[in-house]
Amino acid sequence: MQQWRWWLNQLDASLAEFVSTAQTNFRKSLWEAQGKTSKTAGSQDPTAWMDYGLVWMRRDYWESLYHRWATRPWPETSQVAKCNRAAHLEKNVNTSGSVSYATHRQKLLHELEHAPTFHESFDWTPKRKGTDVYVSESARTITETYDRTMADRYV
Repeated sequence: MQQWRWWLNQLDASLAEFVSTAQTNFRKSLWEAQGKTSKTAGSQDPTAWMDYGLVWMRRDYWESLYHRWATRPWPETSQVAKCNRAAHLEKNVNTSGSVSYATHRQKLLHELEHAPTFHESFDWTPKRKGTDVYVSESARTITETYDRTMADRYV
């Protein structure tokens, strides 16, 4: 009975990971499709995209997306997000990129010559490569807040 329970737990965890990965990949595919469609149509205006559906997507799904992108509140939300990204460039600095947490831990392991703690990993990623300088004031503040919270909670 224990083996079945363990197996079901593993299956649940695998399914949850699959769904999470599929959602992320699908969102990314839609974002890329939106970019390609706007280039093909020669317009950033979603109302011009209707006739430029994707080969891999059913027509009714494409029309549904088209209507979502072309009607409120999507255009307003998109414009607000674009303005926020442009206004707060320091918050858009990403030092990790597509590098996984495991890869960062491996690099840090090699550098420190011991298994890095979570705190060491957390503190290392928002800094410029090879320096002790944070990528932004926001990154420094977040790290300091994390340090204080952990000290208050566990010390």
